[in-house]
Amino acid sequence: MRMLKAIVWFYVWIFRGTPLLVQLFIVFFGLPMIKVDGHALLQLNAWSAGIITFSLNTGAYASETIRGSISSIPRPQWEAAYALGMTRSKVLRRIILPQAARVSLPPLSNSFISLVKDTSLASGITIVEMFQVSQQYAALYYNPLLLYSMAAFIYLMLSSVLTILQSYLEKWTSRYVQTSQEF
Repeated sequence: MRMLKAIVWFYVWIFRGTPLLVQLFIVFFGLPMIKVDGHALLQLNAWSAGIITFSLNTGAYASETIRGSISSIPRPQWEAAYALGMTRSKVLRRIILPQAARVSLPPLSNSFISLVKDTSLASGITIVEMFQVSQQYAALYYNPLLLYSMAAFIYLMLSSVLTILQSYLEKWTSRYVQTSQEF
């Protein structure tokens, strides 16, 4: 168990402590440089490298968010559920995780919105995405302000839709939370 915790800690430390662009470059350009018997140990196309890197990066941040949200649930709730004879898995499923989901939803949603915007970094490893297309058109038509503004507007609209969805999900996960009402 200690070894697994050490591996997870190291993974989170690496991916939270280094820039996403550097991670993309290491996975796409660096890993193929590792050779065994003269052959690349791992050869990834740009899409695979992007998906793997974005997943690992987002997973590191999400794991800390989920760990923190589970830790935020007061210990007496665990103890009360155990006193009622519930198993650990039942306590997690029925008591802890529903509350942790409500606590972790805002930061997880923010991480997802950041991920959508961070996809523009994928152009650094040859993935053609919206920002790279706007760069190409800006160079072709000599109108960078308009084209970059259009790209920014599209990212803004995507972020706005995701923010609205986040708000709906927050309300849904809080449907059983009682609020104090003024008289």
